[in-house]
Amino acid sequence: MKKGMIRKALVYLGFLSIILFSCESEESTETPPNIVLFLVDDMGWQDTSVPFWKQSTPFNARYNTPNMERLARDGMKFTQAYATPVCSPTRISLMTGMNAARHRVTNWTLEKDSIKRMEKNHPDLIFPYWNVNGMSPVSGDSLAIHAMPLPQALHDAGFFTIHAGKAHLGAIGTPGAEPLNLGFDVNIAGHAAGAPESYWGTENFGNGKEGKEVWAVPGLEAYHGQDIHLTEAITLEALKAIDSVATTRQPFFLYMAHYAVHTPIMADQRFVQKYLEKGLDSIEAKYASMVEGMDKSLGDIMNYLELKGMEENTIILLMSDNGGLSAHARGGEPHTHNKPLASGKGSMYEGGIREPMLVKWPGITKPGSNTDHQVIIEDFYPTILEMAQVDSLQTVQEIDGESFVQVLTGEWKYEGVRPLYWHYPNEWGPDGPGIGAASTVRKGDWKFVYFHADRRMELFNLKEDIGETQNVLVEHPEKARELAETLTNHLKSVQAQMPIDKKTGEQVEYPIELL
Repeated sequence: MKKGMIRKALVYLGFLSIILFSCESEESTETPPNIVLFLVDDMGWQDTSVPFWKQSTPFNARYNTPNMERLARDGMKFTQAYATPVCSPTRISLMTGMNAARHRVTNWTLEKDSIKRMEKNHPDLIFPYWNVNGMSPVSGDSLAIHAMPLPQALHDAGFFTIHAGKAHLGAIGTPGAEPLNLGFDVNIAGHAAGAPESYWGTENFGNGKEGKEVWAVPGLEAYHGQDIHLTEAITLEALKAIDSVATTRQPFFLYMAHYAVHTPIMADQRFVQKYLEKGLDSIEAKYASMVEGMDKSLGDIMNYLELKGMEENTIILLMSDNGGLSAHARGGEPHTHNKPLASGKGSMYEGGIREPMLVKWPGITKPGSNTDHQVIIEDFYPTILEMAQVDSLQTVQEIDGESFVQVLTGEWKYEGVRPLYWHYPNEWGPDGPGIGAASTVRKGDWKFVYFHADRRMELFNLKEDIGETQNVLVEHPEKARELAETLTNHLKSVQAQMPIDKKTGEQVEYPIELL
């Protein structure tokens, strides 16, 4: 071949390589995946036909959640996932990436500038003025935590952000009460209250009830008077919102935060009869129907994604905001609805904080896989940002959560035992095992609980005693001291609030000071 022809051929190949490289570069700039965060209210570890323990239990046999089973088959099941004992602290941790001791929204929010009635009248403790106004997207709001909200970060990264269901992120009349102020493009039925006045469209979801306006669910007028459950109405509206961007390349973030299965326990008529026929009492039959209605919503969303060809580019995460309700309002014996876990919502025991959790990331999570990796609610913030390919975010808050993306990809490497923390210098209201002002740390298999009112300390080995039936503090004083010191150091480092003892007028001691 002549030199001129060779030169021309090389030039042509050079241009061809540039074109191919350009095409590859364009193709490699992929659109981030869509993300659905399905958060259930008050759903206990046992409120599902999916077993999250080493064996199935009678409660797993009671409930019918085929779509959670489907999600578990398609994705990864987390057997040791944690939230906080009550709802608002969990939701603020989710939206900020902060541990509750740091953000100080340690109890449920509603009234502006006011601690709870039961906190004002406690016989032994004077409670601190925690951040009763919830979170705020701007600085300077009193009794509120200023932070970069998760939806705002996603919105700024180009996501279409949808809030559907319960918000409960700020007190009445504060910026955080309105999801549109926190970075959501769409708000469906979210406001300050943490429960609906009614789940039934025939009762207008509580609208029009005199004296109950604070609990009435807003924005669903199209369903007023209809025989429809709130769970279904919110799901239909959420699907409409997704549909508005289904034909575009814009990724979406759907925060599907159901009011269910929070009280009032009101039957989802589509499912209740089967549970009555099973022999459940009327309250538990209604509750089970609400669980199945929630599961039907999950299935409707999954079916929609398949129908629209979006399934393979959508991540689904399912979580609950606290342990299952068991102290009151349920049928049967109180404090037993999360067995083998002890107690329930409001408690520092496992029944109050351990949650069902599932994640499906097509092409990433191994179908049908399980992990015993311990995660806590503030971990969702950095995880979702990493999933969304947001890697240079400047936040005003310090992030306590750790991404669990490497757990999902199978790349996680053991780097020592990580402590998890809970702090509740508050009063919830109902009585029961583990319910009350307390601070807790879990490290590996060991869990240390410190109750503020009577300074009681408890130590459990969860691997050997998942039901927390044996306090082994006396048998393992070195471990108790180790965890008391770990917990104390955390509380001090985040400047956690502590109650005042009414008898002494002094702040409740840190646990290490008593050992």
